[in-house]
Order: sequence, then C-alpha cells, then structure tokens
Amino acid sequence: MPCSTHANDSAEPIRHVVCFKFKKEAKAEEIQKVEKAFSALKDKIDGILSLEWGKNNSPEGLNKEFTHCFIVTFENAKAREVYLAHPDHKAFVAILKPILDDVFVIDFTP
Repeated sequence: MPCSTHANDSAEPIRHVVCFKFKKEAKAEEIQKVEKAFSALKDKIDGILSLEWGKNNSPEGLNKEFTHCFIVTFENAKAREVYLAHPDHKAFVAILKPILDDVFVIDFTP
C-alpha cells in the first residue's frame, strides 16, 4: 500500500479523519445534533469532495471510548484551509464543544 509523505502538496486530495469521545453525561439528542451538524458541512463548504461517518462497531474493544468517526475528503490543502476557517465549521465546533470529552484528528494524502 503506498504511503504518501507529501501531505502539503496543494494539488493532492486530503483525507481528514476525526474521532469523537463524548462526555458521559451527553444526551442522545445532543449527539444526534452533532451528527447532523457535521454531516451538513458538505453542502455548506466548497472543496469538500465527500463526507462519511459512522459509529464504532469494532469487536476489538480498542476504541478507547471514542464512538464516532467522520472522514472528510478535501479537494486539496487549500480546501482544508478554507474549511478550518469557515464560519459554518466554527459554528459546528460551538455545537460540539459542550459535550466533547476528547477528539482525535489525523489528516493524510492518499
């Protein structure tokens, strides 16, 4: 499997992997609001080629209480920059933060 070391090459697509661990007291409705708000970003921010997400279903028990994983594919590094600074992304973070216990993010170029 090829491994890319040119993550800053602005012409290459970038995968943005985000995993969430929610606070124990987070209500199901609050988590659903986060799911919906994150999913909606694809239609609000240019440069997002795809967005998929799911809840952990691994039988290995190695998720360290992280329950949700979102994978966003950006057109290129510039699209990621636009996303990170975009007001709709910042509004999403404001919805997320009150119930977020921990987050893990890794970006890579396939």
